[in-house]
Amino acid sequence: MKRPTPLARIRNIFPSTSRAESLRVAEILRKESVGGILLVALAALALLWANSPWADAYFALRDFEIGYEPWHLRLSIGAWAADGLLAIFFFLVGLELKREFVSGDLRRFSTAVVPITAAVGGVIVPAVIYLAIVAGSAEASRGWAIPTATDIAFAVAVLAVIGSHLPSALRIFLLTLAVVDDLIAIGIIAIFYTDEINVLPLFLALAAIAIYGVIAQRYRAFFHLRPTAAWLILLPIGVVAWALIHASGIHATIAGVLLGFTIPVLHSRADRSPDAGPGLAEIFEHRFRPLSAGVAVPIFAFFSAGVAIGGGEGFVSAFADPVVVAIVLALVVGKPLGITLATWAITRVRRIDLDPNLRWIDIIGVGLLAGIGFTVSLLVAELSFNIESAHHDHAKVAILSASVIAAIIASMLLGVRNRRYRRLADSEEAGHE
Repeated sequence: MKRPTPLARIRNIFPSTSRAESLRVAEILRKESVGGILLVALAALALLWANSPWADAYFALRDFEIGYEPWHLRLSIGAWAADGLLAIFFFLVGLELKREFVSGDLRRFSTAVVPITAAVGGVIVPAVIYLAIVAGSAEASRGWAIPTATDIAFAVAVLAVIGSHLPSALRIFLLTLAVVDDLIAIGIIAIFYTDEINVLPLFLALAAIAIYGVIAQRYRAFFHLRPTAAWLILLPIGVVAWALIHASGIHATIAGVLLGFTIPVLHSRADRSPDAGPGLAEIFEHRFRPLSAGVAVPIFAFFSAGVAIGGGEGFVSAFADPVVVAIVLALVVGKPLGITLATWAITRVRRIDLDPNLRWIDIIGVGLLAGIGFTVSLLVAELSFNIESAHHDHAKVAILSASVIAAIIASMLLGVRNRRYRRLADSEEAGHE
């Protein structure tokens, strides 16, 4: 007699989601795909300009300084893009993280454990590969965190283009994985790339963030109904908090995350009815995502991706640097390996099955997409190496190369899988006729 399947074995790695959650993910995919295209376009433009006869104009623009020196805010335009504009991107990350932990799949341990474990594996394995390749060089070792990040805009853009018939569960897994990956990257930046902390500005920054949060919580309905109120009331407080975080010595983008965490996800208890509509965090995400995906991140990519390669010989010489080899292998091989192994291990330990429609080759495809580092990887490269260091530009060459390689391999693999799922869908439709 066949033994009954234990209840623990019938759980799926990707639980079915509500229609509202699927629509939300679909909307994010559409917006991020547009942002991803802009990101790639401006990065390519920067790379071409930096290697053209007019390269001096590009570097003069990037290095032109502007700002108020007494407040330590006289920065180059490139630094303003990295520290200032990218804070908008991290604000959206903070909103998304809080939503996932309060009302999304990450609020339940049973569904959160898989993407969290996968993200951790996708951080540890690339870091180990990188450190193993550059072993013996203290300077090169500073870049260990470069290949640990995932660029959600770029990755989702690729998935949106080639994954029209891939299961929605796979898309949701990529999105959740990238969100957790961002959280880990934020922690790495805050902990490992802060050399000195100035206590007074940090204390004042936390006070400003607390005031920001109290106002957002107390008047959530007001900000919900009046779109301009956030610009007139919350934005000035947020800018003050950002400037103080910058002065404290912690990377200023962390201010964006902390501010995002203060925005309420749910309505107040008095307004919490089935017809109340989306919470303030979702409203802000909807309002500000185009600013992040369409302006902030592409401009940051434009000022970060401009690297003078020096033609074919310069490209070849860059790959003679162990840092370049380490980053490329860590992103293209380490990311999918770490994500797949971690996912397999947690499903065995927790006795969780894959969705019946999925195969492990699909998880490998998602792991390859996660190997598209780009935005956060470029930021970590800026923090890892001084601009005078040869590793500084070489690391960017590696990030761009690895992201393109990962995107191409993932597109080929998931493209094959997408055709298979399309045939299955066509067969099902034919069977119902």
